Amino acid sequence: MFRYKNRLPLLPTAKSGLLTLTLLAALPTQAQYADFILFGEPDAEMASVPEEQQFVHPITSPYYHENSFITSDVRAWYLFHDFDNDGVANGGLGGDVQVAAVQVRLALTDRLQFVAYKDGYAWFDDSVVNDDGWMDIAAGLKYNFYRDIEQELYLSAGVGYQLDLGDSSVLQDDEILRLWVSGDKGFDKLHIGGTFNYFIPTASESSLGDSETISWHIHADYYVCEWFSPVVEFNGYHTVDEGTVAVPFSGVDVANLGGGESEDVVTMGIGGAFRILDNIDIRAAYEFPLTDNSQLFGERLTLSAVYSF
Repeated sequence: MFRYKNRLPLLPTAKSGLLTLTLLAALPTQAQYADFILFGEPDAEMASVPEEQQFVHPITSPYYHENSFITSDVRAWYLFHDFDNDGVANGGLGGDVQVAAVQVRLALTDRLQFVAYKDGYAWFDDSVVNDDGWMDIAAGLKYNFYRDIEQELYLSAGVGYQLDLGDSSVLQDDEILRLWVSGDKGFDKLHIGGTFNYFIPTASESSLGDSETISWHIHADYYVCEWFSPVVEFNGYHTVDEGTVAVPFSGVDVANLGGGESEDVVTMGIGGAFRILDNIDIRAAYEFPLTDNSQLFGERLTLSAVYSF
């Protein structure tokens, strides 16, 4: 089973997020398979996978980066996102946003998982938004339809729905249908995975803007030793149909603001996972843009703690 834990430095600018970081250090982590299954018994074959062949779960883009494994775990995470000083189109989001959230994944069977993937609280401090409030809430189901343990190949598909229960003051209040597929392939100690999402806004209109978007996410980790794995990840956000555009900025994984079809964002994250306790993982990653329009993203630090059961 995957295990790790961490002690990560607190960000002095985190304000109320400091409390969340303290909780992160005390909370636990994740596993490649589920010890707890609501209906049925844990998969004995999955439980026999050697430790060095087990994957690190995604760190960056935590709302949208979903691997293909069926787990039971609680994931607490915190991100500090620093926007480019010039802001959007030289007039927008100079400043920062912090988000703290807790996700729950529950294995209903050894192939089917309930995923509560979006919630949390956000603190905005920039030239356009200077407020705090609740994020929208989203949940769904994931099904592992292909699994070859000997070849270390796993494929899953999922469907989720976002409810407009968040605060518009922090760029929330959207209803969105999400469809996704994910796959993971292991090469002994090296593990590679990917997720593809399609997002369809379902509300008739939104004052914040709405667009059909896709996102893709690539993950790679390498088992160095029983307590550490370095991680590299790539994330891409693309507008398919602009819909109603509020600002020339898609909002990537924080909000759906319409955005232009030419405002694609691709980022890279570098970090690692620390396994200190049997069922507790602590992870951290620094993320930065690879696309030329760097002012649309800025840079981000993501901290995460996962407890498997």
